[in-house]
Amino acid sequence: MKEIVLDTETTGISVKEGHRIVEIGCIELDNLIPTKNKFHCYLNPERKVSEKALEIHGYTDDFLSNKKKFSEKVDEFLEFIQDKRLVIHNAEFDLAHINNELSLLGKKAIKNEIVDTLILAREKFPGSANNLDALCKRYTIDNSRRVHHTALIDCELLSKVYINIIDQREPMLDFKNDEKDEKNETNILVSYFKKVIKPSNEEISKHKEYLKNYQKKNYY
Repeated sequence: MKEIVLDTETTGISVKEGHRIVEIGCIELDNLIPTKNKFHCYLNPERKVSEKALEIHGYTDDFLSNKKKFSEKVDEFLEFIQDKRLVIHNAEFDLAHINNELSLLGKKAIKNEIVDTLILAREKFPGSANNLDALCKRYTIDNSRRVHHTALIDCELLSKVYINIIDQREPMLDFKNDEKDEKNETNILVSYFKKVIKPSNEEISKHKEYLKNYQKKNYY
């Protein structure tokens, strides 16, 4: 099952106040293992970044002024996420902004299946802090690169949180050096375990029969 871990950064919180997307980051997972397929872009929001948002992600109006507009990247973005489950932390926020951008272009809202890791975290750790930094700390995930909230780094961290939060052990992949991974894939250490699957009654019966025959054979 291929999934897309997705994150956005914006000019501010509220779509109703006209805030727009300034960055989209996506990382593809294949059976919970990150692939090399990524989508990332900075966007010209065609409006000023609020002071609060600037404190969070650090993208200035000057930096964003020469970036492409959402209308120029929308087709590539939609193709990348097509027919894939989206994994988002606090999905309501990101989806509101993505669907607002699509609406401004006269396009339909996305209909992908959504996994909201914030909801999963609240169910698993009720009453605890469940923001991305808190979850990284809980699962001892190194988030030292997260000086600002940038979409691609947040996706990398969220992919690790997601694998842990659904009770899977995370793949130990080095996100910091993609070039090394491409040159020598044997350097990638993958430690990955599925949940234990209980055998059926039929399988148990066959196993007992096998042991019985095996013991007879070796005894005589």
